[in-house]
Amino acid sequence: MRGMTDRSIKATHAAYRDDISDLITRRPVPNRGLDQVDPFLFLNHHGPQLYKAGNNGLPFGPHPHRGFETVTFILEGSLAHMDTGGHESVIHAGGVQWMTAGSGLVHAELSPPEFKRAGGDMEILQLWVNLPPELKMTTPRYTGLQAPDIPAIAADGGATLHLVSGEFDGQTGPVDSLTGVMMSMVDLPAGTSVTLPAPKGRNVFFYVVRGAVDIGAVALEKFELTEFKDDGDRIKVSAPQGGFLLYGHADPIGAPVVARGPFVMNTEAEIREAIQDYQAGKFNREPVNT
Repeated sequence: MRGMTDRSIKATHAAYRDDISDLITRRPVPNRGLDQVDPFLFLNHHGPQLYKAGNNGLPFGPHPHRGFETVTFILEGSLAHMDTGGHESVIHAGGVQWMTAGSGLVHAELSPPEFKRAGGDMEILQLWVNLPPELKMTTPRYTGLQAPDIPAIAADGGATLHLVSGEFDGQTGPVDSLTGVMMSMVDLPAGTSVTLPAPKGRNVFFYVVRGAVDIGAVALEKFELTEFKDDGDRIKVSAPQGGFLLYGHADPIGAPVVARGPFVMNTEAEIREAIQDYQAGKFNREPVNT
């Protein structure tokens, strides 16, 4: 488009292995030299791996959160969600769970009984998105989306962008982000390309889930996260052999981040309060069944 310029790459960060029991897990952020991509705090990439029949499933039983949002992308397999806000769902491959923990929830993310019985392929991404100080204690909420709920937008160049939140090519994603986050999954079959919006002043989240992609002369491999400078308003991506991205952009918050396990607040005092409130049962609005 006229007047648009390409962003340049600041750095790339290879995800490191941090397996959880027998669950293959890679984490590109936080990482050595990269605390966050404000407001994107954390990404766990679970799998890809094959679970045998009669497996124990995922290990994420009931646990609390406060002060941020979890966005979970089910790429292969299925995931059951239950939380103390009374939300419950089973999301299948291609779907997304968007949970605003806000003032506090206990949730469980487990493999449904049929997956534990039959087994199958499993690959899941979980992204943590920070909330600004004024929204840390917002009312919790949850949106569970199956693959058909997410617009699949055919982009110029042959790629398909699955729009979860925000806007792309005149369409709007089904999740109404509290902080205006644009989030998507981008599928680039071999030989395709896409031009992704990267509005000035916003931070870009760019992670290669599968395959590989090129930005100009720079080749980016799977399990790599790319940081961009704020020196343009678009990113041109090509995939000679095919690739799959997690892509988004958001306004940086710029507030202090104090994270202790499942709580992300702005001060140590707020972390202590979160722990006390959790121990006092203040997150338990409804029972979580396992």
